[in-house]
Amino acid sequence: MKTNNIGHGATAYIILVSVLAFCLMADYVPYLHFLSAWVTPPVVLFLGLAFAMFFGQPFPAFNKKASKKLLQYSVVGLGFGMNLHASLASGTQGMAFTIVSVAGTMLVGMLIGVLLLRIPSTASYLISSGTAICGGSAIAAVGPVVKAKESEMSVALATVFILNALGLFLFPLLGRWLGLDQQQFGTWAAIAIHDTSSVVGAGAAYGEEALQVATTIKLTRALWIIPLALVTSFIFKTRGKGIAIPWFILWFIVAIVLNTYVLDAMPAVGNAISSLARKCLTLTMFFIGASLSASTLKAVGFRPLLMGILLWIIVSVASLAYILFI
Repeated sequence: MKTNNIGHGATAYIILVSVLAFCLMADYVPYLHFLSAWVTPPVVLFLGLAFAMFFGQPFPAFNKKASKKLLQYSVVGLGFGMNLHASLASGTQGMAFTIVSVAGTMLVGMLIGVLLLRIPSTASYLISSGTAICGGSAIAAVGPVVKAKESEMSVALATVFILNALGLFLFPLLGRWLGLDQQQFGTWAAIAIHDTSSVVGAGAAYGEEALQVATTIKLTRALWIIPLALVTSFIFKTRGKGIAIPWFILWFIVAIVLNTYVLDAMPAVGNAISSLARKCLTLTMFFIGASLSASTLKAVGFRPLLMGILLWIIVSVASLAYILFI
């Protein structure tokens, strides 16, 4: 029975991915634009989540690799739709709060995790790192430095991933309910949503300017992985541990520079690349959702998830207050 379910899941997986890819590409075919209208990041993420809950994970290794690589390629492609001068302005505006929020999130996270909920310090530190900077990437970078066990890494990654998926659904709805403009929402999403994937997805769902602002600030924020890992090695007194640097951020910057100074006379080229990147990003949402199976939810446990939720609420409210009133 289990084998049949896996077989059916594999078939359904291939069909779903094929249909989504076809509908996305139909946008480039005359008279077929209507086929792509329903394929939005929140809808595709929901399909991935529903698939994982019903069928499990028929291709876990492929799904993990596809979500990671396609996200990176998509982010680089988005750079071809952005201007360097505007991006620097957006990044600078969010820099002041980034410094304060990263340090504050780490401190509050450790207080909630260790003192309030009695979660082991290593797991608390990993969840705080993922919330403070860029989700799974920060956890992957800091984990080896703090000599985290595989079980601690799994719990931290699953906690952040669950909240990351919720953020993609909730933030565009909350942003519209609060009446945030494109700049405000992009800044808020970049600070309060954990992972780059959902930040970009939420920005895309809100608007073009929100997408550019959110992507720029989030990737600028992601560079804080390096100083955080260095400070972590000092706190935990570890030496000789490598730091996992997300090198695709460098190519994202290169893409922006090329679009600003090389392709400025050919805007159609940059627009075509960024358009394809947005479609790849939408497809990435399915792979991300399909990674969140029932077994992942069970593995997290109540206290780490509660810590992640409490810390997420504090960061979201504090960053929103800063954006609206300061």
